[in-house]
Amino acid sequence: MLFNQAGGAQSPAQAGDDFVIDTTTQTFMADVIEESRQRPVLVDFWAPWCGPCKTLGPTIEKAVRGKKGKVKLAKMNIDEHPAIAGRLGIQSIPAVFAFVNGQPVDGFVGALPEGQVVEFIDRLTGGEDADLTQVLDAAEAALAEGDIAPAAEVFAQVLAAEPENLRALAGLARAHVLMGDLDQAEAMLAQVPAGKANDPAVAAVRAAIDLARQTADLGETAGLEADVAADPSNHQARFDLALSLAASGKREEALAHLMEIVKRDRTWNEDGARKQLVQLFDAWGPTDPLTVSGRRKLSAILFA
Repeated sequence: MLFNQAGGAQSPAQAGDDFVIDTTTQTFMADVIEESRQRPVLVDFWAPWCGPCKTLGPTIEKAVRGKKGKVKLAKMNIDEHPAIAGRLGIQSIPAVFAFVNGQPVDGFVGALPEGQVVEFIDRLTGGEDADLTQVLDAAEAALAEGDIAPAAEVFAQVLAAEPENLRALAGLARAHVLMGDLDQAEAMLAQVPAGKANDPAVAAVRAAIDLARQTADLGETAGLEADVAADPSNHQARFDLALSLAASGKREEALAHLMEIVKRDRTWNEDGARKQLVQLFDAWGPTDPLTVSGRRKLSAILFA
């Protein structure tokens, strides 16, 4: 039995998932040992007379359910099933043991506050989270190198498992931008929760969409290059050339032309060149090497 915040009884089955279960001496092997070969399993040893158990119960259940299946919690009433607790040498409750690959690997005693319980569980699931981070890092790197289709497939697979994964969602939206499907990219961003709309990854994709629409009608760069060569002070031609170069992936050249406009005439087109540089930085993301170096160069010009 579980205890709710008021101290009343509640069955794990009432929660509508299998993240939290009751286990017994007879089912311990299947519920904990075998299950821990698939994912970490926490065992909460408790008793009905234990006050701190009533405090820890709802806290640890909430933390486990927050992991959405990455970890499981098995509750064991030691009054009814004392054998396992005896084998583990448990002398005080609540006591929580973490099992991985059939073995106890970590644990704590007492009613820890929620933050410490979450940290304890994060340590157990960190390997899985790290693996996912590495997968997304690789997909983003592939996208940056132009391997759009394989990267998009990875992002889609992550979203199939975690529909609310913001990095995967933004990554797939960016892949659609690079494939020229701006409507689909915008449809992907429409799935972002309102509270996450200003996330840097989402903002970067939105800026990339705006840039793609802005440069859609610029055409070939040859004519613009000729115009700039004929008249270096033709800022509009240089500006359009920079956008066309950015759209075709020649980012360093695009930055150089926009920087040149800022150097020559900061006030041109109501500070248009600087504003366009900022939009490019937003589209590329704050950690992109060109964004970092570009911001540094722009600051040097502005504050020289």
